[in-house]
Amino acid sequence: MRYPASEKLEIIRLVEQSHLPTKRTLDKLGIPRTTFYRWYDRYLAGGPEALEDRRPRPSRVWNRIPGPVREKIKDLALQESDLSPRELAIRFTDTEKYFVSEASVYRILKSCDLITSPAYVVLSAADEFRDKTTRPNQLWQTDFTYLKVIGWGWFYLSTILDDFSRYIIAWKLCTTMKAGDVTDTLDLALQASGCDQATVLHKPRLLSDNGASYISGELAEWLEDRQMDHIRGAPYHPQTQGKIERWHQTLKNRILLENYYLPGDLRQKVDAFVEHYNHRRYHESLQNLTPADVYFGRGQTILQQRERIKRKTIETRRLLHRRSAA
Repeated sequence: MRYPASEKLEIIRLVEQSHLPTKRTLDKLGIPRTTFYRWYDRYLAGGPEALEDRRPRPSRVWNRIPGPVREKIKDLALQESDLSPRELAIRFTDTEKYFVSEASVYRILKSCDLITSPAYVVLSAADEFRDKTTRPNQLWQTDFTYLKVIGWGWFYLSTILDDFSRYIIAWKLCTTMKAGDVTDTLDLALQASGCDQATVLHKPRLLSDNGASYISGELAEWLEDRQMDHIRGAPYHPQTQGKIERWHQTLKNRILLENYYLPGDLRQKVDAFVEHYNHRRYHESLQNLTPADVYFGRGQTILQQRERIKRKTIETRRLLHRRSAA
């Protein structure tokens, strides 16, 4: 039974004023002597305020992250201010070969007042595509998005995204949205993936919406010549192309933070972000791998390495705890 501080103080005064021995007084009150003397020591040391219940806390936590590691995490967060706690945890594990969880990184950054809300709203993808892919270059998603160059007008970014890995295989900044722009982007994708030269049983299928350039006869003939199948999403249902829609949103969240006055500046910025997205941005739906890790088949090796780092880190923390407790 827990007693409030006021009752503890009253019991102490009763025992002090009682003409009976302390043991008999405590027996009548039903208070164990060890409990009473613990209260009494706290009362003598800190007065009535010390009798308040204290939240139980372990004297030593074996899995506590060491101070130097916490400082490294904070330094990485200051250097890579665009990364979320999840991405920082993965980046730190991969680069420092020392496992930290997302929750630990969040708590460290929170204690340092380094957690801020994003300056933009991220659109969450809705329903998943029903027929999931099982390997790279099985299905490619494509679409256009709009980007403006001040004084030049609107430009249209045509992208080919691998459905399985979310890897951006090819992209082209266009002044129109014609079938020729789509085929030019597909040519780049076929060259980059090697599908234009390698002998494969099935060429990648193309998934698009029902825009004018995607339902044109010119595109249909081009795809037929290259033995590529074409499927289109249901009208007014952009979730079918959810992965490339999310890519557009991710791109614009970064690209549209600046104004562009020359097409070359915009092209350079898109190129830099595609490089970052493919090779450095950890994707939560890909088990915190980058699209390039999955597309080029090195994902499983990286996951196994992370698991080994995690086990080694935890064992090291246990060993340090045992040494300090000895």
